[in-house]
Amino acid sequence: MKPLIIFMFGVTIVTSTNIRTCLSDDHSHYTNCNKAFSCGSSITDLKYPFWGGNREKYCGDSELEALACEENVPKINISAINYRILGWDNTTNQLTVARDDYWDNICVSDPKNNTFDNTPFQYDNGLLENVTLFYDCPSMPNMNPYSQNCGSGKFVYYVLGPSYQVGSCTIVVIPIFNSNSSLVTTNRVSDALDNGFGLKWTGNSEACKTCTDSGGECGFDGEFKCFCKDELSCSVSDTGSSSKRNRRLTIAIGASAAGFGVVVFLMIICYHKRLLSFGKRRIFTKRRKFVDNSVEVFMQSYGSLAPKRYSYPEVKRITNTFLNKLGQGGYGVVYKATLPDGRPVAVKVISENKGNGEEFINEVASISRTSHVNIVSLLGFCYDMEKRALIYEFMPNGSLDNFIYKSGYPNAICNLDWYTLYQIGIGIARGLEYLHRGCNTRILHLDIKPQNILLDEDFCPKISDFGLAKICLKKESIVSILGTRGTIGYIAPEVLSRTFGGVSHKSDVYSYGMLILEMIGARKNYDSGGSHTSEMYFPDWIYKDLEQGDIPSSCLVTTEEENEKVRKMTLVSLWCVQINPSDRPSMSKVVEMLEGALESVPYPPKPVLCSPARPPLQISDISSSNMQDTNSITIQKGGSIELNELSKSIEVSV
Repeated sequence: MKPLIIFMFGVTIVTSTNIRTCLSDDHSHYTNCNKAFSCGSSITDLKYPFWGGNREKYCGDSELEALACEENVPKINISAINYRILGWDNTTNQLTVARDDYWDNICVSDPKNNTFDNTPFQYDNGLLENVTLFYDCPSMPNMNPYSQNCGSGKFVYYVLGPSYQVGSCTIVVIPIFNSNSSLVTTNRVSDALDNGFGLKWTGNSEACKTCTDSGGECGFDGEFKCFCKDELSCSVSDTGSSSKRNRRLTIAIGASAAGFGVVVFLMIICYHKRLLSFGKRRIFTKRRKFVDNSVEVFMQSYGSLAPKRYSYPEVKRITNTFLNKLGQGGYGVVYKATLPDGRPVAVKVISENKGNGEEFINEVASISRTSHVNIVSLLGFCYDMEKRALIYEFMPNGSLDNFIYKSGYPNAICNLDWYTLYQIGIGIARGLEYLHRGCNTRILHLDIKPQNILLDEDFCPKISDFGLAKICLKKESIVSILGTRGTIGYIAPEVLSRTFGGVSHKSDVYSYGMLILEMIGARKNYDSGGSHTSEMYFPDWIYKDLEQGDIPSSCLVTTEEENEKVRKMTLVSLWCVQINPSDRPSMSKVVEMLEGALESVPYPPKPVLCSPARPPLQISDISSSNMQDTNSITIQKGGSIELNELSKSIEVSV
C-alpha cells in the first residue's frame, strides 16, 4: 500500500499543477501570434489567417501555404501560383493580390489560369471584371482584340470581358478591379494586372472577430483556437458556446476527476488482481509500442523523403468528413479527397479492427521505397492513435477488375480494346520488374490481382496495395514468411505448400500469369464450362486450344495483329504459371517476351501437379471483400496440401 499512497500524493500534486498549466498554456502562443508578418513593406497587418516567417504555423489557417518575403514584398502561393499581396483589410476580410508571374509583363512562357477551388479564398465578384489573354494563336480574325508584340514573331492578344475559344489558342483569364477597366482599353493592360484583384477570405471570420474583440489572438491547432494574454481575459464563440473561462475550468475539473479515477482504478487492480489479466495488458502494450516505435523509426530513417504525415483532423478535412466514398474492401474504405493545393487523391481509411498496425507500417515502408510510373504513389499517411489512413494519387479509371470479366458482372467484359489490354499487361510486368530488380531492396508484392491494379486517365496501370509485401535484400532469392499470404486463385503453389519450393519473386510471376489469363478471358471461358470438365486443370484446355489454332479469349479478335497479341499473352502467361518456380521466367524475361516477336516466344511445357500427402491445411483466417468479390487468406501453420486441394485453389476464378 505504501507505493500506492506515494503515487496518490504524486497524482494530487501533478493534477493541481496541471490546472494552472491548462489555464495559462496559451500565453506563449498569444505572444507569438500577436506579431504581424514582417516583410519590410507598407503592409503591416498580416496576422490571422496568415502564417510564415516570424509567425508560427499555429498562428494561421493550416489550409494556406506559408507567406514568403521576396524583395520586401509579401507573397502567397495559392494552387501552385504565386501572388503578390497588395493589401489586406481585417474588417472586410478582403485580400488584394496580383499575379507575380505577370508583374510588369504579359509575355510569359508558361501561361496558367487562376484557380481558387477548394481554397479559403473566393473572387470578390461585385468589384471585378475579367481580362482574357490569348497565347500561341495563329491569327485572331474578326475579334478586333488588343495585342502586344512579344518578339520573335509572337503576339499576345487580349480583350476585356469573358473568355471564348479561338482555334488552338491557349487562353488565360485574369480578373481586375472594375475601376481599372480603362487601362485595358488604352493598351495599359500590364498596369491593370499590376493593380491586382480582390479575394474574400471565407474562413471562420466571425469566430476570429469575437476572439480579437475580447483581447485574444486567432490561431489554428487542429481546429480554430483563441490564444489569450492571460488565463481569463478572452473568449471565442461562433455558435453561442460558453466562454473560454468556463471551458478551461471544465477541462481542469475533468483533469482532476481523471486523476482521481486513475487512483481508484489502480486500487481496484491491487485488491482484485483476478479481474484483469496482466498477460493481455502486456501483449497490448507490446504491440502498441512496436507500432508507435515503427512509425518513429520510419520517419527518422527516411527524413525529408518520407511521405507527409497527416493528423486525423486533417484527413477529415481533405475528405470533407468522408463525403465521397469510392469503394470498400476487406481492410477499409476508400474516399475521394482533395489536398489543399487542389490535387485529387484517394484516401484509404484502415478498419480499426484489422490487425495491430504492423501491415499498415509495412505498406508505408514498402511503397516509400519505390518511384516508378507503374507503381502507385503514396503522398501521405495518417497514424493517429487507432486512426490509420493511406493517401494515394487519385486514379480516375479505378481498378482493372472494372474492365475485365468477373462472374456476376456480364457487362464488364470487352470494355477495352486488345491494344490497351496488351499495353496494360506490359505496364504491370514493368512495375513488377522494377520491384524485383530496380529498387534498392527487392520487394515481393505477394498479392497481385486485378483489384490491386489501378488505371490512370490514360489507362496506364499502377500496382497498389503493399499490405502483404515482403522487403528483402537483393541478393536474397528465397524468403521466409510466417504463414501464407495472398488471394485465392492467384496464390503460387509454393506459397500454399513449401513442398513446391521456397517463396521468392517467382511467386509474383505466378500471380502475374494468372492475372493475364484473367485479362484475356481464358479463366472466364473455363468457369463457364462448355466442353471442358471441372476436373481438368484449366491450363490443359488452353494448351489444347492453342494446338488447334484457337484463341482462348472471351472477346472477339478481328485482326491478325490482335490475334498475335492474344497468342503472345497466352504463351507468356502459361510460362508464368508453371508449377515449379524455377521453370518460370523472371519479370525481365517476361517483358522481353511481350515486347518481342511472337516467333521468339518458345512453347511452354504443360505444368504437372505433384505433391506428397501431408497433414490437412489449417486456415486461421479467411476474409472476403464485399466490394472486390475476392477471398484473401492467411495460413498460420505451414505444410503441404493435397493435390485436389491445390487444384481447387488454382481453378478458382476470382
